[in-house]
Amino acid sequence: MSHLQKPLLGLVTVMLFAIALTAVFVVDTPTADTAAVTYKIDKSHSAMLWKVKHMGVSYTHGRFNDFNGTFTVDDENLKNAKVEIDIDAASIDSNDEARDKHLRNAEYFDVEKHPSIGFESTAVTMPSTGVYRVVGKFSLHGVTKEVTFRMTKIGEGKDWKGNYRIGFEGQLVIKRSEYGMTTMLKAIGDDIHITLAVEAIRMGDKPAAK
Repeated sequence: MSHLQKPLLGLVTVMLFAIALTAVFVVDTPTADTAAVTYKIDKSHSAMLWKVKHMGVSYTHGRFNDFNGTFTVDDENLKNAKVEIDIDAASIDSNDEARDKHLRNAEYFDVEKHPSIGFESTAVTMPSTGVYRVVGKFSLHGVTKEVTFRMTKIGEGKDWKGNYRIGFEGQLVIKRSEYGMTTMLKAIGDDIHITLAVEAIRMGDKPAAK
């Protein structure tokens, strides 16, 4: 073997060894976990808000103070994605105690007969990164109808205690008359604008202190 062939053979051997190591590394590197992950709404950092026109000149704003729900997230397989929300109708709060008492009676929410307002998704798609089109069943005042709305992911990450959090916000509009709430439609608007602003904690993690 010539003096030129020996270094060349050594170089080829080193290259083959490097290729072999790379192949082993690629095979042994674990893939990212893309399984569906379920999050539970953290009520202290979330809000269920609404507004309705009053006399056609302004909006009256309010909220529901008691609610719970879960979000299942799986961007790799949206068939696994799920949204479930349950709201206590009696927790309605318009910043006026007398008005809230009126809203709870049979003319409006009739909370004794219909204590819950609920939503359960039936399909979730993602038109663009971080934006979801949610279709599902919305239940109010004993009536259930299909609604469609968009939710946007605000962000996600660990808090100071290591709990993994995720946040979404979405808006939908319903007509209260379609749910049997027809009192004072001329004075109080038919369209109810609802905002879901939620922060949720990965199931298994403990809620951090407020």
